[in-house]
Amino acid sequence: MRFHVCPKHLKPLLLVCKDKKTIAQIHAFMILTGFSTHGNTIGRLIASYARMDNISSARKLFENLPRRGVDAYNAMIIAYSRNGNPGEVMGLYKRMAMEGVRPDSSIFTVAIKACISLMDMEMGEEVWRRALDSGYAGDVFVGSSMLNLYAKCGKMDEAMVIFDQMTRKDLVCWTTMVTGFAQSGRPRDAIEAYRRMQKEGMEGDIVVMVALLLACANLGDLKAGLSIHGYMTRRDLPLDIVIQTSLVDMYAKHGFVELAAHVFRKMSHKNVVSWAALISGYAQNGFAGKALDLVMEMQDYEFKPDLACLVGALLSCSQVGFLKLGKSIHGYIVRNLDFDRIAATSLIDMYSKCGELSSSRIMFDQIDSRDLISWNAMIASYGVHGHGREALARGGQVEKALELIDSMNSEPGLTTLVALLSGCLTHRKFSVGEIAAKKILYLNPDDLGVHALVSNLFAVGKKWDEVAGMRKIMKRTGMRKVPGYSVVEVNGKLHAFLKDDKSHHQYEDIIHILDKLDYEMKAKYRTKDS
Repeated sequence: MRFHVCPKHLKPLLLVCKDKKTIAQIHAFMILTGFSTHGNTIGRLIASYARMDNISSARKLFENLPRRGVDAYNAMIIAYSRNGNPGEVMGLYKRMAMEGVRPDSSIFTVAIKACISLMDMEMGEEVWRRALDSGYAGDVFVGSSMLNLYAKCGKMDEAMVIFDQMTRKDLVCWTTMVTGFAQSGRPRDAIEAYRRMQKEGMEGDIVVMVALLLACANLGDLKAGLSIHGYMTRRDLPLDIVIQTSLVDMYAKHGFVELAAHVFRKMSHKNVVSWAALISGYAQNGFAGKALDLVMEMQDYEFKPDLACLVGALLSCSQVGFLKLGKSIHGYIVRNLDFDRIAATSLIDMYSKCGELSSSRIMFDQIDSRDLISWNAMIASYGVHGHGREALARGGQVEKALELIDSMNSEPGLTTLVALLSGCLTHRKFSVGEIAAKKILYLNPDDLGVHALVSNLFAVGKKWDEVAGMRKIMKRTGMRKVPGYSVVEVNGKLHAFLKDDKSHHQYEDIIHILDKLDYEMKAKYRTKDS
């Protein structure tokens, strides 16, 4: 009895093959029977080789084909995509055009996905234009891939144009828009996109919830954040480690660190990101001791602190003057992590606030590519130590400093402008100082220190009407100066000193030492002069 086998019988057989030997036997059978010329079956065979992690055999088969159709290209391109090789995907996509093979929806989708991996927006737009010309304008898979490319590149306005033109929008499309807006620093647009999504009858999944929590954290909208938390609880959505970490981050950024800690402690599983979220939350809300304790605790659980954890720890060290611990963290970063711009900038701030300006400058000089934040950190360091002119107004060149600030692509930070104003006060450059003063008051109109600094500028310039105006504003708004204090670490203990405060238990001894130092310095100065 003879059995007749046709190509369509081989397709399901190839789909269920679990080992390389069986696939090789089917391949041999196809060669003997002449089925190796059937394009669709060859595509299945290529896909089967690739599924068995034998991509080299798949490519050899592909290259030996006398004529490659869309099925063969589809199988080979998808194989490379699943293997995480976007370069090969785009190489084959371009080769298709040269061989006159027209891509289908899957190929356009995978090609745009490869452009996302390569962060090649220009090539992605070229693929998109060709997809439109080929009649795939309404294809939800191609369209959602292009939305994702624009979202990943931060081009949300361009993404919105495509989104609004789509006749059919699935959950993936809506999720891309909500997530894209949240990650691009446009939290209000993220929340608005979610509201539109709800009106269309779409229910958000966990990915959408994470994006919304990020938007609420950045927007400072605790009410919305609580609403999202409640929504997830009511719908019995699984609160996985990503969601719980997002909740910790959101509550901490709103200043509700105890609530953030409560969520953190209830987590059955934690990762380094979870620890970093609470450490940063404690540090940013002024709970330096708790932040540093948490860094120690995470190591007890055999978690190694990453840069995000250590940036929070350095901020805590700067708040309480823990120079010794700050130096230890510096050493840990050098030995175990990449010493990048973020680490250097955090160290600049820590060393400056712990009284080591020279170390701050060494950190600054080690940054290969300085951004606005690192410049602001160094400028603020000089300003804190009374050396604003070194940073912005060396030799009285505050006019050039203002030109530099105006030439920046982004708006200068408050610390930069305050340092410039300090330089103007030092060198009596009142015209530039007034410009800086106006910018400072616009950025921070409610800060007493800012008003006092601006008032001093007007006083030095003998502009008494302006001085009176500043004082009137301060009096009308009820501004009161909070006394400044210094914190010193001695043998692991913190000692705080307030102006005119005599409550310290060693006050008399401290005054005696200070008087002695003052006498010795004056004696040395007199000896030097003589």
